[in-house]
Amino acid sequence: MNGLKKALGLFWIALGPVSIIFMFMQAFEKVGLAAEGVQRTNTALQWGIILFIFIPISAGLVIFGWYALKGEYDHLPED
Repeated sequence: MNGLKKALGLFWIALGPVSIIFMFMQAFEKVGLAAEGVQRTNTALQWGIILFIFIPISAGLVIFGWYALKGEYDHLPED
């Protein structure tokens, strides 16, 4: 079970930056496809809020994965 925790730690560490890159790519695409004027401003604002909320979540995934990789969760009871 501890080996699985460490393997998933690598997965969480990789998932954080990959998800941020994907979100930025989607944001640039969607803002670029929006019509000029108010619609583009609204789309940019919505994606700015989404990224503002999602970046700390992705950072938390990396931190969680780092602790799992280091073995910080190995001492938990396996009931």
